[in-house]
Amino acid sequence: MDTAFNLDHPDVQGNFLSGRNLTPDGLGPNDLSPSPPPQGYAYTDQDNPDHGQGVAGLVAAVADNNRGIPGVGLNRVKVLPLKVFYWVEGSYSSTSDVLASALRYAADQGAAVANLSLGSPTPLDGVVQQALGYALSKGTLPVAASGNDGRDGLRYPAAYPGVLAVGSAKLDGTRSDFSNYSTQPTDLVLAAAGNRNPLEILWSLALGRNYPYYQTLGEYDYRWVGTSFAAPQASALAALYVAKHYARYGRGPSPDQIRLCLTQTAANGGNYDPQTGYGLLRADRAMTDTTSCFP
Repeated sequence: MDTAFNLDHPDVQGNFLSGRNLTPDGLGPNDLSPSPPPQGYAYTDQDNPDHGQGVAGLVAAVADNNRGIPGVGLNRVKVLPLKVFYWVEGSYSSTSDVLASALRYAADQGAAVANLSLGSPTPLDGVVQQALGYALSKGTLPVAASGNDGRDGLRYPAAYPGVLAVGSAKLDGTRSDFSNYSTQPTDLVLAAAGNRNPLEILWSLALGRNYPYYQTLGEYDYRWVGTSFAAPQASALAALYVAKHYARYGRGPSPDQIRLCLTQTAANGGNYDPQTGYGLLRADRAMTDTTSCFP
């Protein structure tokens, strides 16, 4: 669930499903292009429609094709791109009704994971909280960015029970300087997604095509940083775990089981730290653990 997507990007090649435009932006339900700004408004550097493609690329960019990057899903995970950002009263954002609709749509489509690389400093409307509960009841795990304020306290929806919150780690495995944390124990893990000072950045996809009202960053961009880009790494690992669990047992794990697997196999050995939560995700452990993941 994000800003905009280009299914024809050369480093996608079928790893994106057809998707849905769930915004009232005047474009068709299958049009995942950036929403046209209203008269008198234009995209600025703070409004980044390429964001969605960058997030999705970390999950499902094609691996082993001698170009760009490999997504964490390693050609085993598909992305269902849902456009939820559009122009709301002169601001490029979303609404509670659109987010709730997207969560329900993803759950009804059988998504194993719903990635939410977005957040609010204040609690979301009840309609979103109800949609999160609906998604969980249908077996869809919401995974959300912890926030980029560098403070104690997660953004919403990452702060809600049942949601796997994902913060950012630096290359050395410690918490990124911007990444929100929680001194109160919660389901928080980390994935490498940059740092501000000293600067560490990621490389991922961008839209790779221009629009009459928006010029893309290119096919790729090397300036991605933030918990928005940590969350999809966790989402991809969760999806890989679901796929292996299904192959082994003939059924997928519950959202509770997915959270347990990822938190208990993370770098802190099942122990909670106020700064890093359960620590850096460990895909090697999650995909082989016989205690919490494949008992």
